[in-house]
Amino acid sequence: MTSPTYTPPHVTAAYQLQWSYSIFWHETPTDFEWLETLKSAVEPDGLHLLKHHFEPPHTSQFLISSLPAVTPLLIAQRVKGRLQHLLRLGPRTFRRNYALRSVGSTKREKVEAYVASQLRHHPLADPRVAARFEKYQIHSPAIDLAAPQETAHARYWYNLHCVFVMRDRERHVQETTLSTIQTTLIKAAEKKEHRLSRAGILPDHIHLAVGCNLHESPEEIVLSYMNNLAYATKTALFDFGYWVGTFGEYDCGAIE
Repeated sequence: MTSPTYTPPHVTAAYQLQWSYSIFWHETPTDFEWLETLKSAVEPDGLHLLKHHFEPPHTSQFLISSLPAVTPLLIAQRVKGRLQHLLRLGPRTFRRNYALRSVGSTKREKVEAYVASQLRHHPLADPRVAARFEKYQIHSPAIDLAAPQETAHARYWYNLHCVFVMRDRERHVQETTLSTIQTTLIKAAEKKEHRLSRAGILPDHIHLAVGCNLHESPEEIVLSYMNNLAYATKTALFDFGYWVGTFGEYDCGAIE
């Protein structure tokens, strides 16, 4: 079995990962003095609790940022679990269902439009090469990243904008390489049941807009695509770093 080229200890992450998380009380709470203690309690889990808003009669809404290694499922478990422990509450304090939204500095439609416009942002001098790249962009109109996903207890939106830069900014324009990149991205997304809405494939970098599953961390998702592409192209295709950000129907200003 081939060892992965890109692993967490050897890759630098730049990220902006933020979430709106809603839990539902069985009874209307009368005390919210636990907020600062809860902030401290979730820090070791890689979570930063930014805001809390109570919407009567039963809903607590949190704005949370997270580290790349944290799964959305862990966010849901830890915030509710830590709060339940802090208040010495019984198992029936909260309803079992919850809602989780990925949010970012920019709304979904702008992120998808930005990924779609990459060739216009980075025009290629040779029209023949430009036409070649047009052919290898990915757009899946049937995929709607605005639509919620559901589990037995969750309603969620988990969308990531991922950026990988080619190693040493080397420019890859060969038809075989572009075809391999496009095919590998599509197959990897299908295998992992990701909703790959857009991919902007450029000579020296790649953008993805993709919907993901609760049990996978942003770090795990990004590295899996990087390693799949490295394996398919038989080279360490990317720099040992990446950028990843959450996005959704609301930006952080609207959530706050």
